[in-house]
Amino acid sequence: MAESLIELRVKRISYEADNINSYELVSPAGEDLIPFTAGGHIDLHLPNGMIRSYSLLNDQCERHRYVIAVNKDLAGRGGSSFVHDNLGVGDIVTVSRPRNNFALCEAAEHSVLIAGGIGITPLLSMVRRLETLGRSWELVYAARTRRAAAFLDELNALGSNEPPKVHVDFDDERSGRMFDLPALVRTAPMRAHLYCCGPLPMLEAFEAATADRPVGHVHVEYFKARETPAIEGGFEVRLARSNRTIEVGAGKTILEALLDAGITANHACAEGVCGTCETRVLEGIPDHRDQFLSKEEQAANKIMMICCSGARSRTLVLDL
Repeated sequence: MAESLIELRVKRISYEADNINSYELVSPAGEDLIPFTAGGHIDLHLPNGMIRSYSLLNDQCERHRYVIAVNKDLAGRGGSSFVHDNLGVGDIVTVSRPRNNFALCEAAEHSVLIAGGIGITPLLSMVRRLETLGRSWELVYAARTRRAAAFLDELNALGSNEPPKVHVDFDDERSGRMFDLPALVRTAPMRAHLYCCGPLPMLEAFEAATADRPVGHVHVEYFKARETPAIEGGFEVRLARSNRTIEVGAGKTILEALLDAGITANHACAEGVCGTCETRVLEGIPDHRDQFLSKEEQAANKIMMICCSGARSRTLVLDL
């Protein structure tokens, strides 16, 4: 895992909205960075041991920097608060190579992008790319208030053509009218690709509204887990490559049991949304709790996310 990590310097921190700062990360030696694609993310390895995933929001054509935005979530697990309170300009941070679990279909005839709050970050990168390609797109951006919506000026500039491509919806400016996500989906062309990133209720409403759409035309990015992790325990994990057997007791996830046993395993979000801990299943039946795998992938039981998923069989044999 260490071989895939790089060290970058915080060049600039900017206020973007209430509780949202952006962080520009560059090579300390001024070198080009590893390319990324719209919708991609990096894992930030914090000095306190936390690992958090953040979407890259800048233009994928840029090679000199990565830009992320962090919403200080006081109800979160502490990662965003640590970044806001401790990361300063000039600091060196450790990050992963870029990965993309929320890729943009560049050939789509039309793209409809729906963002809620900080969910705008991967979609902003997509909008930049679609503009570069000259593709048709529209964006709906929902937030609690205008002050809580980051990057509005940039988005309005990108979507300033007639008819306007950017539509905003703020809770405190509706005058009682509710944001009608199902209606938005119904009016989208059937051949359009639809993207959504935001809070859980929005994502659940989006998935329900797009249930009759072609699977390959619907794209969702989760920032938080929808299900609680499997910590019931009472099973064993056999590691095929390490030739070890680890008992997973009550109160522990598979990942925690492995780390406690001194076994190195790739991980980041610990919530089953980023895909970093994806592991091949050689034998046994997983209890899938992730938001990363498709329903078909879960049903096949060939891979699993060990940070949150458990076992329905007494033994799981993993390719570790």
